[in-house]
Amino acid sequence: MNRRTFINAIASGLLTAPSAAMAQPAGKAWRIGLLGSTPPTDPEVAHLLEVFRQTLRGRDYVEGRNVVFEQRFADGKAEPYPALATELVRLNVDVLVVLSSTPAAIAAKNATADIPIVFVGLGDPVGAGLVASLGHPGGNITGVANSAIELNPKRLEFIKIAVPKAVHVLYIDGSLGAFNATYSAANRKKLAVAADSLGLALHRVEMNDSKDLENVAAAIMRERPDAVLLSPAPVVFAARRELAELAIKHRLPAMAFRREAVLAGTLMSYGPSLDDTYRSGAAYVDKIIKGAKPADLPVEQPTTFQLAINVKTAKALGIAIPQSLLLRADEVIQ
Repeated sequence: MNRRTFINAIASGLLTAPSAAMAQPAGKAWRIGLLGSTPPTDPEVAHLLEVFRQTLRGRDYVEGRNVVFEQRFADGKAEPYPALATELVRLNVDVLVVLSSTPAAIAAKNATADIPIVFVGLGDPVGAGLVASLGHPGGNITGVANSAIELNPKRLEFIKIAVPKAVHVLYIDGSLGAFNATYSAANRKKLAVAADSLGLALHRVEMNDSKDLENVAAAIMRERPDAVLLSPAPVVFAARRELAELAIKHRLPAMAFRREAVLAGTLMSYGPSLDDTYRSGAAYVDKIIKGAKPADLPVEQPTTFQLAINVKTAKALGIAIPQSLLLRADEVIQ
């Protein structure tokens, strides 16, 4: 290309500018902050983080070359989130990613109005005051929702199919935070209506800390339920192994919202594909690095839901899962 052609090409816009992802200064690495509840010492959390990183690698973000991850985890407690979020902001991360925790997302939003925030797997971002609406988030935050609590009525249906004689269900409910009180109350009401329509008596016990396992065990002994429904609250998920052991000990079929609970020994789970959720979260990070604004990216909602059944647990409980339900399952764990 001669000098005149080169100048004309610039004037006419034929030589397009490189994307934001490719326009970074030489030697600069994008800094991505990760803020979550459970650390990756948990194998299932480690798996999801690898799905997230793998998706970014597929978009040419290579750790050690052009991307650095700054990770902070609260070990299942809400109190550390504000300090951890502030720490990530002080590190001047390019994007702050919040992993499956509404309290963490609120702490991140309170910590910065400038750094883009992407949440991955939250139940009610509108009700929590994180976004103005799902279609038009506004501000510096967007991400991927998970519809976890809204699916509880459907989980009750699966319990009734698996155990037709079940009448009494114990709901182990974990706190989602005071800011979500209205949202939680509304969904408990829907759950009560669903239970009534299925001929189920629903009793609730709170689990807001790992120490509450004793209260759960006492409630099981007191209520003598026919089945257990596990809340999608982070503290309940963190105790999934202990709760699975408790359910098996008392010969109780239990239903969770994540397949990781089924891998830990819970009988069934029904919920969105978290692998897909984390892939979508990584895609949003890529879009923002390339210039998109969180305010212009609608909150994505899950479209894929998975039913998982642990046949080994069913045998331990002496339950014969109906063939019709096994055929509907996306994953049958032997």
